[in-house]
Amino acid sequence: MFVTNLLEHPAADAVPGPSAAARVVAELQSLAGVLGSTLACAGVRSFDDDGLLQVTGAVEVLGRRVDALRVAAAAEVADRSRPELGTGQLSAKKGCRNAGELLERVTLVSGPTAGRRMQLGKQLRTGLSLGGKPVPPTFPATAAGLASGAIGVDTADAILTALTPTLRCTDLDSVQAAESELVASATGTNGASPVPASADEIRWQGSVWKAVLAPDGSRPDDHAVAARGFRLGREREGVVPVSGLLMPEIAGKLHRLFDAYLSPKSAPVAFHTEEKAHREGLTPEEAREQALLERDDRTPDQRRHDVLAVILDVASRAGEAPTIGGAPATILVSVREEDLNADFGQGRGVGWIDGVDSPIAINAVTDLISTGGQQKVVINNEGRIIALGSPERCFTPAQRRAIQLRDTRCIIPGCKIPAGMTEIHHVIPHSEGGPTHTDNGVCLCWWHHRYLAASGWAIRMVRGAVQIMAPPWLETGVREWRSVTKSRTRMTDAIERTNVTREDH
Repeated sequence: MFVTNLLEHPAADAVPGPSAAARVVAELQSLAGVLGSTLACAGVRSFDDDGLLQVTGAVEVLGRRVDALRVAAAAEVADRSRPELGTGQLSAKKGCRNAGELLERVTLVSGPTAGRRMQLGKQLRTGLSLGGKPVPPTFPATAAGLASGAIGVDTADAILTALTPTLRCTDLDSVQAAESELVASATGTNGASPVPASADEIRWQGSVWKAVLAPDGSRPDDHAVAARGFRLGREREGVVPVSGLLMPEIAGKLHRLFDAYLSPKSAPVAFHTEEKAHREGLTPEEAREQALLERDDRTPDQRRHDVLAVILDVASRAGEAPTIGGAPATILVSVREEDLNADFGQGRGVGWIDGVDSPIAINAVTDLISTGGQQKVVINNEGRIIALGSPERCFTPAQRRAIQLRDTRCIIPGCKIPAGMTEIHHVIPHSEGGPTHTDNGVCLCWWHHRYLAASGWAIRMVRGAVQIMAPPWLETGVREWRSVTKSRTRMTDAIERTNVTREDH
């Protein structure tokens, strides 16, 4: 078959022309039509148990051949899109940033899938020397096994993942001997067992071969540097999963930041009010009241998430942070004007963050506006910008500094987030006529800003001073307004009295 020959005999001087490509496309489409008429997806229900397993195996064999072609084609696209080709890059000629984007558009697969195919194909494709002669791949047995359909992409990836690091620690012949053994085990041709090993089994066997070939391992720091990474996944059910591996020193810094802002508050009030009263110069009743108000029902994971949100917000505002197009890194949110202007209590509508697939609630949009301001951009039904307003509803740097100086930290009792890491909240919403003024702004951390209404905390300003009222689930008796500034001053006085006493002793 022509497709098989093209994959298994990639002669450098025999690149198919347009007519050959058209013939291959027609043949593949014909095969797809034959497959569709032979077996429909719903047809697998008609087989008995043994027949179902036989069909499953046969489909997998076909899938491995298709996967081999996918990898070979992705590697060729990547090779023709090398940066050194300049404007001659295939991706550039097709209007794409790189080979990955081009593959995504042509195949409609995800970015990670396209990247995996390109990386695997790059390691297994036959290269060319400076003289134009074919250069065999570093892992020839794996390349041949994948091309023939004897092994699949998962098995090939397991072999390369295990053996590639050993190339720096031992000779090539030893590595290729181990590779041949792994391929033989995967195909059931090694004599030890006639049963082919699964990709997971090959991954385990590869780790054993890695230990044999490099008993001391590649240098731990080199391995850590190569393995490090951080990934944002696809949105699922309103949240975006993250995964990755951190260098130990980076993880240590993150741990310490979490520890600094997540002091435990879960012990019963009776166990620590006496110690708290002595330490802060409060009466037992005052200490008990303050401990009650400092209760935090978030889980440790939720609190770490919220601290990370604060860290990211501070990093984006740092003077040393890189800019995008001359401006600080800014979240771009689009929202319908009628949703934004609707009554906040209705909770109607959503906003869309640039670069994120999932929508955010309208209250999150208003919080972002309260923190960073807004600029009205009117776009008509054809997608044309027909009006551009000036930025508004944003506290100035001078106003922020004044509010931070007054509040010292997030004003919710028990929250340890310092003022410099908080957002400024409009006490009277801007949509209700609230001014962007120091008498109408308070410091709130990311969590308490986003979920202020849901938490039940109430805030008001009395002649420019901040007062708060605890939610009903925290203060079951008669709820009362408390002055944040006075309580902070009283605590400061208590600390100063304690310091004076210590100096006297």
